[in-house]
Amino acid sequence: MTVTTDNPGHLHLAFDLSFTHSEGRWARPGSWAGRTFPDVRMFQELAVTAERGGIDMLFFGDGTGLPDTWRGSTDAAVEWGVQWPRHDMSPFIAAMSAVTEHIGFGLTYSSTFMHPFYVARLLNSLDHVTNGRIAFNVVASTRVSDAANYGYDRLPEHGQRYERMDEFISVCQQLWDSVEPDAIVMDRETGRFADPAKVHAIDHHGAFFDVKGPLTSVPSPQGHPVLVQAGNSPRGIATSATFADLIFGFGGNLASQVRHRTMLDAELVANGRDPRDVGILWATQLVIGRTEDEARARKQEMLAYWGHEAVGAYLSYNSGYDFSTVGESIILGELNETIVASGASPSGLVGMLVAELGADHSMTRAEFFERGWQHAVGYDSTMSGTASQLADQLEENFAATGSRGGYMIGNPLSMPSSYVDIIELLVPELRRRGTMGPAYPGRTLRENLAS
Repeated sequence: MTVTTDNPGHLHLAFDLSFTHSEGRWARPGSWAGRTFPDVRMFQELAVTAERGGIDMLFFGDGTGLPDTWRGSTDAAVEWGVQWPRHDMSPFIAAMSAVTEHIGFGLTYSSTFMHPFYVARLLNSLDHVTNGRIAFNVVASTRVSDAANYGYDRLPEHGQRYERMDEFISVCQQLWDSVEPDAIVMDRETGRFADPAKVHAIDHHGAFFDVKGPLTSVPSPQGHPVLVQAGNSPRGIATSATFADLIFGFGGNLASQVRHRTMLDAELVANGRDPRDVGILWATQLVIGRTEDEARARKQEMLAYWGHEAVGAYLSYNSGYDFSTVGESIILGELNETIVASGASPSGLVGMLVAELGADHSMTRAEFFERGWQHAVGYDSTMSGTASQLADQLEENFAATGSRGGYMIGNPLSMPSSYVDIIELLVPELRRRGTMGPAYPGRTLRENLAS
C-alpha cells in the first residue's frame, strides 16, 4: 500500500487550503468578492480550476481548539482571525468531489483525540464518495486548547502521543482489511449478499483502544486511503516510517530538508521498507509575478495585516507554549528545552532557529518577535519570482532532496488569486520542462501519486 514517487523529474503538487480564510487573507486584494468562508462554492470553484491545471491534491489541515495559549486568552485570535474559524472539512470535500473527477483530497484528524473506528469508517465512506481520491493526514496534536475540548487537562506526553498514533493507525488498517476485497457477492438469484468467511472481527485489545470489529462498510476503491504523516521530530519521523505512504515536511531550509530525508530513509530501511517508495511533499509558499519586480512587491505585501498580538497568538498556539512569558534576552537552546519540558512541540519556530543559528545563540525579545513575525506569515521561507525563476528553484530543491515527492503549496496572499496564478503561470512552465508528469494517469489518488 505504498505511494512510489521515485521517478526523477516527476514532481507532484498539492495545494494547502487550511488557512485560505484566516490571518487577514480574506481582506487582501485577490480574495473572493461576494463570497466568504465557509461558502462551499469557493472551494468547488477552486477544485475545478485546480483539476484543470493537473494539481494532484487539495489538502486541509485541522485544529479543533480556539487559540488561547498567548496570554492564556482567546481574545487576540478572535480579534485578528488567527487560525480561526476552523470547520470539519469532510462535507466540503464531498461537495468538491461532486464537481471534479480526478483531483485528490487530503483530510486531517488527530490520533490524540479521535477514535480509530469512527475515523476508519468515515474515511472509507469518503473514499467511496470520491471514487478513490482520499488521503488521510494523521497528526499527534500539540495544542493544549484542542486537548481541552476533548476532556484533557493537559496534552499527553510527546512520546505517548506517538505511541497512541502507532496503535491508532494499526487499528484503522486492521479495520480496512477486516472485510476482504471480494467479500461482497451480491448474487441476485440467491439473494446472498456477502461471504461470511471473508468478514473478520479484529478483536484488538491495546494500551489505548479496544475494538472488536469488523468495519461495517464495503471495501472502498483504494482499500486504504493514502496515509500521510507530518512528524518532523525524530520521534515523529520514526513513527511515519512505519506506515506513511507520503510525508509532509517543512520547506524553506535545504539543510533541514536533507536531514529529514536522510533520517526518514534510515528509519524506512530499519522497518524493511524501500525509501524510494515514500515521497515527501515539502510545505512551500510561493509568490509568483509576471516580472521579478511584481513578485518582489507581492512578497512584501505578506507583512501587512499582522501585529504583535496576532503574531504572538499564532506562534504560541502552534507550539503550545506561551511566548508572552519570554524575557528580554533569549538563549535559543534554553528556550527550546523549556518548551520541550512543558510538553509542547519541540519543532516549530524555536526548533528551526536552533537548527539555523545554534543552541547557544542569543537574541533580544524584539529580535525574536521580528523573526516570529516573518515566520508566522512564512515570509522568511517564501520563494518569489517569475514562473521561470520559481521553476528553477523548485527543480534544484527537488533534486537535492531525492526527487521523490514534490511540494505542498500554501497560500501566502489570497484565495483564489494566489493559487490561480500558480495554475496559470507556474504549472505550464513545469510541464513544458517535463518536470511534472502527465496529469492524472491513474484511476485513484494513490495511482496518480505513484506516477
